[in-house]
Amino acid sequence: MAEVRFDQATYRYPGAERPAVDALDLTIEDGEFMVLVGPSGCGKSTSLRMLAGLEPVTSGTISIGAQDVTEVAPKDRDIAMVFQTYALYPHLSVADNMAFALKIAGVPKAERRTRVAEAARLLDLEGVLDRKPRALSGGQRQRVAMGRAIVRQPQVFCMDEPLSNLDAKLRVSTRTQIAALQRRLGVTTVYVTHDQVEAMTMGDRVAVMKDGVLQQVDTPLALFDRPANAFVAGFIGSPAMNLLTGRSAGDGIAVVDGVDFPIARDAAAQASGAVTLGVRPEAWRLVGAGEQGFPVTVQVVEELGADSYLYATPTGIDPTGIDPTGIDPTGIDPTGSPGRDLVPQIVVRLEQRSGLRRGQQVRLAVDPASLHVFDGETGLRLGA
Repeated sequence: MAEVRFDQATYRYPGAERPAVDALDLTIEDGEFMVLVGPSGCGKSTSLRMLAGLEPVTSGTISIGAQDVTEVAPKDRDIAMVFQTYALYPHLSVADNMAFALKIAGVPKAERRTRVAEAARLLDLEGVLDRKPRALSGGQRQRVAMGRAIVRQPQVFCMDEPLSNLDAKLRVSTRTQIAALQRRLGVTTVYVTHDQVEAMTMGDRVAVMKDGVLQQVDTPLALFDRPANAFVAGFIGSPAMNLLTGRSAGDGIAVVDGVDFPIARDAAAQASGAVTLGVRPEAWRLVGAGEQGFPVTVQVVEELGADSYLYATPTGIDPTGIDPTGIDPTGIDPTGSPGRDLVPQIVVRLEQRSGLRRGQQVRLAVDPASLHVFDGETGLRLGA
């Protein structure tokens, strides 16, 4: 086990206009499960490949424990990689696949058998050690790939979207197994995924990346409760946070589409000009027709039994002009129209069956304490 440190680590693909990973500063503690998450092209997999030695570091350094491994060959870094594809040898049995790296390294046969047996017990593969990969399910193949990494007893596990080829139900069960296994083994783990649900449920800490730049690193709940900028706010959470662009009107008020939103005093003190207001779907509440609120028209109702999700648009605005994803992490009007605030589709989570129907008009309100405020230009969080 060992601490992993990225110190201003940068990688630029030949001919690229900007670095794929730009001056990454990140420390992963000994035994920690760190998840790198972000949209496609954000640099998370490139960062992992830099750690594994599969991509050269353009500038900066990477260390594992006390050793600077920036120029060290991949085979000498004492890491084990689990890829998105299982990468199993089809002509070898499960046991031989798991032991292959040990055989190449010259580990004695008796020790190879012992390590494979221990890994098989941990991964519930004892009954399939004699099978070939084609006789296994997708989940079993992924566990074999995990076992192949475990038997090497490395200082660091590197996992590059290992669950992406599994179906939804199997992905849920396998991610809990991986998280439990990592905590049992206590091996420093760097896990890459684009799925923020995986990131939130598996990681001790989560590092959010965008365009090669680290946006925020913190515990899952801290990211959810206190996103550092509008991008993190819109990316973390399912359904995503509602991001509404408006303008500060002074006196602790922000105006969105002509409606006043009271904002917290500390945020109001920093707000000037354009602001982006963030509201989690569960933070909205329905208010009566005679009460002050944000008027919306229901477009879709998803009844999930215990919960209801409303997808609505501001009343009086053509829904064809609304961002259909409900996510605009930049807080910038994509139409480029001056003087018009971008109001994306509004998502509301209700804890009871709503009974609402498409076309119905309702009013929404939010407690100022549940309102996240970001600078409209920089996207940075305002307030304590």
